[in-house]
Amino acid sequence: MQFLPITGAILTVAGSVFILLAAIGLVRMPDLYTRIQAGTKASTLGTILVLLGLAFVFPAWTLKLILLIAFVAITNPISSHVLARAAARSGEPFHPDTRGEKYMQPDDNQPSNTEKA
Repeated sequence: MQFLPITGAILTVAGSVFILLAAIGLVRMPDLYTRIQAGTKASTLGTILVLLGLAFVFPAWTLKLILLIAFVAITNPISSHVLARAAARSGEPFHPDTRGEKYMQPDDNQPSNTEKA
């Protein structure tokens, strides 16, 4: 019995399940902000698990896959934060059941688009 391919297959299937849950979350969530949160967290974990599974199945690719994991772990949360911040600044409304909008007040220290810094 081979340990590495079986472990890789289990990790890949688990990652695929998380990616599926992210897709379902994108459809089911009520507003942009909760969709960003659901999609980012689950898809980041799912992608990392799939890449780890591939590292077990193809050990020669491990270094490249670790670099990809680091890239995904850094860029996915940053990009979702930037998208949510841009949506908040452009006035995207919250769902009535969403809590936390008191933290989304405009930042008075930032120059507006018409002002030159």
